[in-house]
Amino acid sequence: MKAKIAVATVSGKAYYRLVNELRQRKLLFLSLMPGEPIPPTVKAVITTAAEKPSLNYPDVLVYDAESEPSYTVDEVTRMIQNKEAYEEVAVGIDPGKTFGIAILGDGKILKKEEGLSLEKAVDTVSTELKKNPAKAQGVKIGSGVPAVAEEIARRLNIVLPSDVIIEMVDEMGTSTLRSRGTTRKLNDADAATRIATKKGDPVRRKDE
Repeated sequence: MKAKIAVATVSGKAYYRLVNELRQRKLLFLSLMPGEPIPPTVKAVITTAAEKPSLNYPDVLVYDAESEPSYTVDEVTRMIQNKEAYEEVAVGIDPGKTFGIAILGDGKILKKEEGLSLEKAVDTVSTELKKNPAKAQGVKIGSGVPAVAEEIARRLNIVLPSDVIIEMVDEMGTSTLRSRGTTRKLNDADAATRIATKKGDPVRRKDE
């Protein structure tokens, strides 16, 4: 698979932060010097404001090295998928002592995190839904630990817009992977990915 994203900058700080975020999300990218030819397979280029004039390319995103790189990577992900907004963004949450979270845009994984506290999980879900516009947004919470699942649902019910659908999902089959007669346990982020794809029971929203 050829890279559709290029990072074109000589700024060490900007490059490090962007590349770290791209690698965490397992997104393929090319590293270019500003002014280098851009391969035809590339659909979006990320650079800095100072270096943008040296790029003769229509789809350029400007990144400020002092800002959070996840916002720029969210935008470049939509660009390479030719989307201004997704039809559906689904968030899967695997609750427990720590939380795993997966963000899916039209069925494709946009971001995965694990090892989060309850407070951090709530904040991450709220932030990611704001960053990823969609015609429909939903949150699926694994119900394997009922007390914890109900508590995060209660907090999300308070902070999320009323049009975001919150569902409780049966976790059966989400935490293990069977292959060739063997079974292995999935990490919390991968379990959250499976939870995001399952149908659940809607939670009554605060204004219903």
